Amino acid sequence: MDPVLIGFILYLVLILIVGFATVHLTKTLADFILAGRKLGPWVVAFSERASGESAWLLIGLPGLALASGYNAVWPAIGCCCGILFSWLVISKRLRLSTENFNALTIPDFLEARFNDNSRALRITATIIIVFFFTLYVAAQFLAAGKVLNATFGMSKLIGMILGAGIILFYTIMGGFFAVVWTDLFQGIIMLFTLVVLPITGIIELGGISALNQGIAKVNPALLSLGGDNTGWAMISSILGGLAIGLGYMGQPHLITRFMAIKNPKDLKKGTVIAMGWAVLGFFGAVFIGLVGLSMFGAEHFADTEKVMPILAKSLMPAGLAGIMISGAIAAMMSTADSQLLVTTSALSEDIYHQMINKDAPQNKLVAISRISTVIIGMAAFILAISAEQLVYWLVLYAWAGLGASFGPPLLLTLWWKKTTKQGVLSGMIVGTLTVLIWYNVPFLKSLLYELIPGFTLSLITVWAVSLFTFKEDTASRM
Repeated sequence: MDPVLIGFILYLVLILIVGFATVHLTKTLADFILAGRKLGPWVVAFSERASGESAWLLIGLPGLALASGYNAVWPAIGCCCGILFSWLVISKRLRLSTENFNALTIPDFLEARFNDNSRALRITATIIIVFFFTLYVAAQFLAAGKVLNATFGMSKLIGMILGAGIILFYTIMGGFFAVVWTDLFQGIIMLFTLVVLPITGIIELGGISALNQGIAKVNPALLSLGGDNTGWAMISSILGGLAIGLGYMGQPHLITRFMAIKNPKDLKKGTVIAMGWAVLGFFGAVFIGLVGLSMFGAEHFADTEKVMPILAKSLMPAGLAGIMISGAIAAMMSTADSQLLVTTSALSEDIYHQMINKDAPQNKLVAISRISTVIIGMAAFILAISAEQLVYWLVLYAWAGLGASFGPPLLLTLWWKKTTKQGVLSGMIVGTLTVLIWYNVPFLKSLLYELIPGFTLSLITVWAVSLFTFKEDTASRM
């Protein structure tokens, strides 16, 4: 049997074992959604990082570096800054506040925080989560098809079916316990791939100078931090890369990790762990693409987003290549399962439990959560089949929508006492609409990454509307 396939199968067996092992731990809805707030800093940090980067990190970002050269460092810098901000500024206040209001989800927290009897905050937040996360999960399924196609020659459709089936299985079985513990293993495999593969490639080439010489032969402009762009196109690409970091504080599947840690004091340790992972991971992903560019040239790849599995098979022993390629599948799984879980919780907790049947028994709520997981997974799979975009851009679209919708409202809710429910509701709506319009108008999209105007207008809206309505909304005072 192919050693690459053996390594991949061993990884899948490990993941399935975790799914079976965590079934008995999931007894209540709180267990299914937040693991009962019983997690330690290492598990939380690795889970947050593995969930945060998705197949985008091992498939999309190396593909971008292959196509644009050193210009790809800007997303890496922006993301590292955004991760640090989220851990330092959002994590502790969110952990304490959600426990204080006994909230299991972000819509839960917003409704309780502002005493919103109209349910407008909960309903709006839930709609946004379901819409953008379905797109996001579809991107992960699409990435699974690409990786398995490049590695084993199976069709993209079969690859997507395999990846989606495994994710749905262990997410349904173990809920948040299964998700975070598989994330820990997946995060380790991802980091191993992101560190070892580019270092091996650089050594194979003969060092950094040889790497740069190879890139210069392809296109000397790709050695520049501006890439092959000039004028506004260069400025836009730099701003767009840096702006990706703005999205971290508004991603429900990441900030729920902060809510699940057992001791809020452990968030300091978690910050150090997460940042170490981020710096190694992001710059490793960039250099995977740069090594592929220098070694083979861009014309070698019909699809630039297949550079990581092709490079792994070229440079590494077969068994080790199988493990590394599993890292890309791990990246996809660790994000898709988290997003499925957040979307599921939006339906089971925010809609069914809180709005339809408050007296529902825990076993029924868990059952509804599992059924919702299957439904959302199937919808995402259908979208993935019809997707024509690259994983990189599909992920950034969903990322922008969530970041602009939830980032500014959540930031001001946690740090500004004059924030009102009217301000938060307006900010979520404005952020969402701005991203949707900006992304779908070619002229606007060519000017600037949609997260920048979406985040900016959402922030201004929350601030302005809150100032105007503060005196009328005494319930917003903490």
